[in-house]
Amino acid sequence: MRGIAVVSFWLVIAAVPHVAAEDVMQQGEYLFRAAGCANCHTDEKNKGAPLAGWRALETPFGTFYSPNITPDPETGIGRWSEADFVRALREGISPEGGHYYPAFPYASYTQLTDADLRAIRIYLSNQKPVRQANKPHELPWYLRSRASLRIWKMLFFNPGPFQPQPDQSAAWNRGAYLATAVAHCGECHTPRNFLGGFKESQRFAGNHDSVDGADVPNITPDKKTGIGKWSQSDLVEYLETGAMPDGDYAGDVMAEVIDNSLSHLTKDDRKAIAVYVMSLPSVESVAHERKPRQKKPKVKNDYE
Repeated sequence: MRGIAVVSFWLVIAAVPHVAAEDVMQQGEYLFRAAGCANCHTDEKNKGAPLAGWRALETPFGTFYSPNITPDPETGIGRWSEADFVRALREGISPEGGHYYPAFPYASYTQLTDADLRAIRIYLSNQKPVRQANKPHELPWYLRSRASLRIWKMLFFNPGPFQPQPDQSAAWNRGAYLATAVAHCGECHTPRNFLGGFKESQRFAGNHDSVDGADVPNITPDKKTGIGKWSQSDLVEYLETGAMPDGDYAGDVMAEVIDNSLSHLTKDDRKAIAVYVMSLPSVESVAHERKPRQKKPKVKNDYE
C-alpha cells in the first residue's frame, strides 16, 4: 500500500515542472503542521495511531469524531484523487458527493491555494497507512441528515482561494492567509449562531463555548476584552512559547495548538500573523452566561 502512495507522489511531482520533490514534501509538512492536522486527526488521549482519526470533538451541536486521513486505501484517503482532495477542502464535498459537516473547517481551508493543497496531499500520501474505519458522529436527531448542509452552505459558506489585498503589505497578506486559511484561527475564536454560522460582527472576538467547552479568548485589539494592551512582539512571543505579557501561559486547546503547530512556524510567519491580528477591528466581546451542555444521546450517523 505504501508503494502505491510513493508511485502517486512521483506521478504528481512529474506533472509539476521545475519543483523539487523534497521541496514539495517540506512545503506539505510545514503546512500540515501549521494547520494542526494531527491535533484533530489523532486520538492522542486514547493512544490512537497518528492521523487515523477517532478524536472526539465535543461541540454545542453534538460530538464529532475526526476521520482517518492516512493513505490507507480502504479506510483512509488512499484512493482519493487530487481532484477529490481539493474538492473536499475547497468545497466541503466528499468523493462520493456528500456534504461534510462544518466541524471539518473547510470554510477556512477553501482559501488555500492550489499549490498548498497539492503539497499537503503529497505529504499525507507519504505517511504510514493505518487500517481503521471511521467512527460515527453522535448527533441529535435534527442534525443526522446532511441534506440541510446544502442550505447551510448557501447561508454561510463562501468558497474560493484567498485573495491578497493589494493595498496591504506582503507581511499583512501572508499573515492573513496563515491566520484565516491555514491555521483557521476564526474557527475557534469567532462565536457561532444557533445554525452554526459565524457571527461576523464578533469575528475573532472570542467564543465562550468552543470545541470541548473551551472558553476561547478575544484576539482583536480591544483593550477591555481583547489583546489591545499587547504589543506586536508580545503576540509573536505568545505564538512561539505560549507566554502572555502578564506572566501566565496558554492552556487547554491553545497550548496544544502552540506546541504542535504555531511554535514550528518560522519567525517571519509568526510575525506576519501578529501583523494581521493586530490590524483587526477592535471588537468588544459579548459576554454571556455559559450554560452547561446537555448530554446528547449517542446515535449512529454517517461519517464525516
